[in-house]
Amino acid sequence: MAERPSEPARTVYVFIALISLLTMAALYASRFVQPAIGLQAPPPVRPIMPEVEVWLSTADHRLKLASQPDVEMKPHDTSPADVVIDLGTRYQTMTGFGAAMTDSSAWLLQNTLNTLQRRALLRELYGAPPNLNLNMMRLTIGASDFSLRLYTLDDIPFGQTDTTLQHFNVAANLQDVIPVVREVLSIHPGMLIVASPWSAPAWMKTNENLIGGELLEQYESTYADYLIKYLDAYRSHGIPIFALTLQNEPAYSPISYPGMVMGTETRARIIARYLGPRLEGRKPRTAILDWDHNWSHPEQPLAVLANADAARYVDGVAWHCYEGSQHEQGRVHRQHPDKDAYITECSGGDWPLNMNGELLWFTRNLLVTGTRQWARGVIYWNLALDENHGPHFGGCLACKGVITIDSQTGAVSRNDEYYALAHFSKFVLPGATRVKSTDTDADKGIANVAFQNDVDGSIVLVMVNINTSARPVSVTDGRFRFEYTMPPESVATFVWNPDLPTALVRRALRWLGGGGVPARVE
Repeated sequence: MAERPSEPARTVYVFIALISLLTMAALYASRFVQPAIGLQAPPPVRPIMPEVEVWLSTADHRLKLASQPDVEMKPHDTSPADVVIDLGTRYQTMTGFGAAMTDSSAWLLQNTLNTLQRRALLRELYGAPPNLNLNMMRLTIGASDFSLRLYTLDDIPFGQTDTTLQHFNVAANLQDVIPVVREVLSIHPGMLIVASPWSAPAWMKTNENLIGGELLEQYESTYADYLIKYLDAYRSHGIPIFALTLQNEPAYSPISYPGMVMGTETRARIIARYLGPRLEGRKPRTAILDWDHNWSHPEQPLAVLANADAARYVDGVAWHCYEGSQHEQGRVHRQHPDKDAYITECSGGDWPLNMNGELLWFTRNLLVTGTRQWARGVIYWNLALDENHGPHFGGCLACKGVITIDSQTGAVSRNDEYYALAHFSKFVLPGATRVKSTDTDADKGIANVAFQNDVDGSIVLVMVNINTSARPVSVTDGRFRFEYTMPPESVATFVWNPDLPTALVRRALRWLGGGGVPARVE
């Protein structure tokens, strides 16, 4: 990562920025000053155009979020453009991007890295730009397939019950998950955390086992209290939970790791009768997200949202990427525009279909199309796994993390998913609004999505060229236009501000604020 400049160097940058601003103001004002009678008018001043900053990654790994030369814009004319950005047509505001801090990820960070190594890596992942700026996270309530052992937060001897939850505790998380998340929060205090259980305690279930089975109706109220106790326990450790789901992948019963089926009637009943009313008066209120499963079954969240008593407490729908189409996510949102959409899980892996890497798939299918279909936030599955795709208890044998940490040496490798996320998280800031842009995926093989940051008005455009040949693309925001040739199989992020004419000013102001300039990430 680029080192932060010294104070004298920052002073020089700020001085240059101020001189540039004054010069531009003088040039702008000169257009309105009439020459004195008898004096020759000065030659016309060529207007200073905005410049587009460009960061590029290629599927062959030759370029990895590499800063490219700025592209100068031209005044918009009547000639057609491939991508037309309409800032007046605005869609969802963005909450952010992130990955799950599974038990496996937290264990690796806590046990394979020393304090300085871990701090540096977490700052790279969660620090403000020029760092990755991840600001969303998913936590598991109890064990998942990516845990080192089976457990819930209220385990008692077989045959016993604990309806008052006297034995509830988070002791299993005190050695790794809680301290690592607290360290992340010290870097990014505004972290938005989504929490999901894989199973209720065994004594609440039909088969009295963490693997498989269903929740007994007699314990539905107790289960709601169990989830609320989790919120309170984590808050007591300084970890606020932004949103909660009732059950991870409730339409699937795994055979090698914790899970349970939870149908639409059960989810609607728990939300309407127990969880919703008990969360309603809490401040800050934790949001409730339904479903937390694949795009392939939109009828599931639609059934819960059709229940008026439950729907009044449901804030949105959580989606996974493993089956179905992102367009089903958009369809549910359009039927219920008052409910948000979040992608809460998607994992890559070392399986045969991904021999050439996953940069293009994740950027195009998860991030570009996912946000075009109304996702306000996108959370990848494991943040970190080791060279053996673990450690884990069961389930996926080839899943990858955003990063790979060598369990013997602590060496960190940044995977394709790292760069796919970075093309968004470093530039699309929380509170940014997705804006309309021409869909060029089907006809040109170049997917795109555009945003406008609310903090400075800058426009962010991410494009993905899935073609094996270069493709020229023209872009206009209605006032200015530019042309760029997308390399074969590449991802590009373009950033410009039509109201700040030069990239120099933006960079200088960043130095003034101490944020630095996004640098090439190796």
